[in-house]
Amino acid sequence: MDSPRVRDVVAACQRLWPAAWAESWDSVGLAVGQPEVRVESILCALDPVDAVIAEAREAGADFLFTHHPLLLRGVTSVAADTLKGGQVTELIEAGIAAFNAHTNADSAVGGVSDVLADAIGLRERRPLAPTAGAPVGVGIGRAGALPEPLTVRQLAEALAEALAPTATGVRVAGDPEARIETAAVLGGSGDSLFDEVRAAGSDVYITSDLRHHPASEARDTAHRGAGTPHLIDISHWAAEALWLPRAAAQLADALAGDGFAVRIELSAVRSDPWDLCIGQPGFA
Repeated sequence: MDSPRVRDVVAACQRLWPAAWAESWDSVGLAVGQPEVRVESILCALDPVDAVIAEAREAGADFLFTHHPLLLRGVTSVAADTLKGGQVTELIEAGIAAFNAHTNADSAVGGVSDVLADAIGLRERRPLAPTAGAPVGVGIGRAGALPEPLTVRQLAEALAEALAPTATGVRVAGDPEARIETAAVLGGSGDSLFDEVRAAGSDVYITSDLRHHPASEARDTAHRGAGTPHLIDISHWAAEALWLPRAAAQLADALAGDGFAVRIELSAVRSDPWDLCIGQPGFA
């Protein structure tokens, strides 16, 4: 079988994670690369950080597939002595195309949200925020039923086992001994969807990057009502890194189905920015 061109890999990604399913503020798709260049090797990673780009160069990759965008916010210069300009320059000099699937992969059936839901065995699941114009089941986050009633503590401990260990660990807001039967999950930063979580009637909300004020207000709102949702805050990197093996397998299958042969590898770089946590392990 022939190796694909950059445009062939992009086409396969577009079928798996259509750009139309991305949030309006997002940046997805091909950021660097010439469509007609052949691709012999693809490296899959969560973040297009310096260490991942260096890893791609050392591995001889022609295509860097990431979840997070290389260029999420606008830049006015790609001069090589700037952060983003230097990264773009390195990719171009190495002949590496850069592509990402972000909130479109979060929303896709079998994507980031579903992989996190799989980690806790979530059943009867549905999107927290369905994507307009997309097939049923496509949307940000997932809500559903747990396989069996648990305490918040037991669910947090199960997540700690399922996720790669991180300096920030797994944090809980609410009663650790409360019995729960339903849950909502959202891989990545999820403190903008509290209304949707409450509307879903979820006993607990599992997400990342919960800020002080939104989390405090969510718990005060819970105290004035049913006491839910309890909150479980997990590492952004660990939550979404769960998806990479499935993404690589799906991309490999899609390209093979198109008649192409290509080597696909997973990055060994740990791109969680936090290296150390010092302090009390908890108060519960």
